Amino acid sequence: MASFPVEVLFGLYLGILTGIIPALVAWAFGFAFKYVTGVTVPAFGVIVLAIAIAGVNGGLMALNDPTFTQSANQVRLTTAVIVVLMISLYAHSAGDKMGAEFPRKLSLRKLTERTLSTDVVELVGGRGQVAVRVSGDVGDMEGYPSVPADLRREIREWTATFPADVPVVELESRVADRLRTEFDLADVAVTLDERARAVVNAAPPLGGLSKRIPAGKRGVSVPALLPSGTARGDEVALSAPDRTYRGTVVSLLSDRTREAATATEATDGGTDPVPDPTLSPSLPVADGGDGRVTVAVDAGQAVSLLGTSIDRLTIRSRGTRREYELLTLLRRAGNRIRKVTIREGSPVSGATIGDAALRDAYGVTVLAVRHEGRWQFAPRGSQALAAGDDLFVVGSYDAVTAFREAVA
Repeated sequence: MASFPVEVLFGLYLGILTGIIPALVAWAFGFAFKYVTGVTVPAFGVIVLAIAIAGVNGGLMALNDPTFTQSANQVRLTTAVIVVLMISLYAHSAGDKMGAEFPRKLSLRKLTERTLSTDVVELVGGRGQVAVRVSGDVGDMEGYPSVPADLRREIREWTATFPADVPVVELESRVADRLRTEFDLADVAVTLDERARAVVNAAPPLGGLSKRIPAGKRGVSVPALLPSGTARGDEVALSAPDRTYRGTVVSLLSDRTREAATATEATDGGTDPVPDPTLSPSLPVADGGDGRVTVAVDAGQAVSLLGTSIDRLTIRSRGTRREYELLTLLRRAGNRIRKVTIREGSPVSGATIGDAALRDAYGVTVLAVRHEGRWQFAPRGSQALAAGDDLFVVGSYDAVTAFREAVA
């Protein structure tokens, strides 16, 4: 028989070597029992299980077995049993703690949930907003042709503001839908980092209107007064003298943008109209005013719609969002909302909202102002106004029209 210290060292070695499997079983048993039932397994049960697995005559009864207590390796075996018990109890405690802290409902999105940095979130009107910008070069989508250089440059310079109170996965989906709509992309994939910088892979537009018109529908182009914000994919109602046609917008053409797209260039002492390639009359979102809209309607309605004059184009609401309810209430009260851009030399340019007395002088209320590139919602009377500022005003139809004629 070796000396006592040597026997203890042998016991430690034997206990560690033998206790690995019992410790793993104790950890798994403690974790599973706590996670499923919320109850902790008694320590005595863990001890019996660990000793039984270690093979020392099954349970604590081995300590009273004469073959164990009178053995020449008594010190070594006792030390090994104690080590197995300690390792198993520690493993069980760790598994029990992990079972209590582990989330009950698991999902891939939960485990990979990402958040935006608080530095990029801006509070506007009491709600967080984040400006998403494209970072780096725009990549190509596998299986699609390469994106043209000019379109790639436009996407890289693109920026938009989104709500910051949605998960990053949902925000990526919204950014992708916005890019697909504004640039008419065949496909797009977006990945956002914590600074709201978007890594974009895009596929160029493929096909023309035929790609956007569903089977069984026909595309009909009609002149109409386009509400601001009308976009491809909106469901609209075209009111004619005899009936109302319902369809989906597949293309927009604004008279205002078409006029702006024709610049004048001096040639040989004269001026000839030269189209400006940076401005396109075909829009993903209408800026308001007269124009033409191509609508996908039922095939049976296409012929009659072609020979009919449209009195009114109405956007049909999809959903019950609170902002739509607010607009409905305002319209029922006889009010209208209009976006107005202040012109140079306007009577309100250079003044504040309070000094201009917009409510008293024009009968309109300012809902939002974009001044120096920043939007201010529910502005105070001290808000400065300058040429080029965009205003959203609300008032009666006559008041809004008169205000626009006076300052826009």
